[in-house]
Amino acid sequence: MATEKKPTTIKKYANRRLYDTGTSTYVTLEDLAAMVKRGEDFVVCDAKTGEDITRPVLTQIIFEQEGKEGQSLLPIAFLRQLIRFYGDSMQMLVPSYLEFSIDKLTKEQQKFRDQFASALGVGAGPLAEPTRAAFQSLEEQARKNMAVFRQALTMFNPFGVPTEGLTTGPTLDEHEAGGAHKEGDVAELKRQLDELNKRIDNLSKQG
Repeated sequence: MATEKKPTTIKKYANRRLYDTGTSTYVTLEDLAAMVKRGEDFVVCDAKTGEDITRPVLTQIIFEQEGKEGQSLLPIAFLRQLIRFYGDSMQMLVPSYLEFSIDKLTKEQQKFRDQFASALGVGAGPLAEPTRAAFQSLEEQARKNMAVFRQALTMFNPFGVPTEGLTTGPTLDEHEAGGAHKEGDVAELKRQLDELNKRIDNLSKQG
């Protein structure tokens, strides 16, 4: 039975040099970016303390890639909104949503590649219609992502109450809920979930 290949360990030294323990060679951020694109997993550790610094190193790779002309992937509006989420009540939700969305996009990427190839290919005819169709597919995928993610949000709704609109009556029997105190808890939960959904809607529109 084949054993799962362990991630390569990259050591980062005080002089900022990166050492690939798998190949016993020094590497650059460009080399690490190439490894990511090839699907090679690695972890980056501080050579002195052993601390896992994979996240900041990957962020640094993104920073350098964004700085290259014509290679930017992150719109300014997206970056500004992302900054606003730090320290916000939505912060704990954002990583899961972004990971979920990029996973769905990755799984559907070949379909989108084919559609864009058809839109830009030689002899494909006028570009307007196929290009529109390609972007409509992306928009439709985003809507599907949001729908599935909304369903996942119900896991955080232990009372099964509606997450949109505060005028809907409570679904729990007030007597069993424990009187006025419990009723207030349910109303507060509904208010928070409604606010959460509104913020998700705003995020999807700005994306």
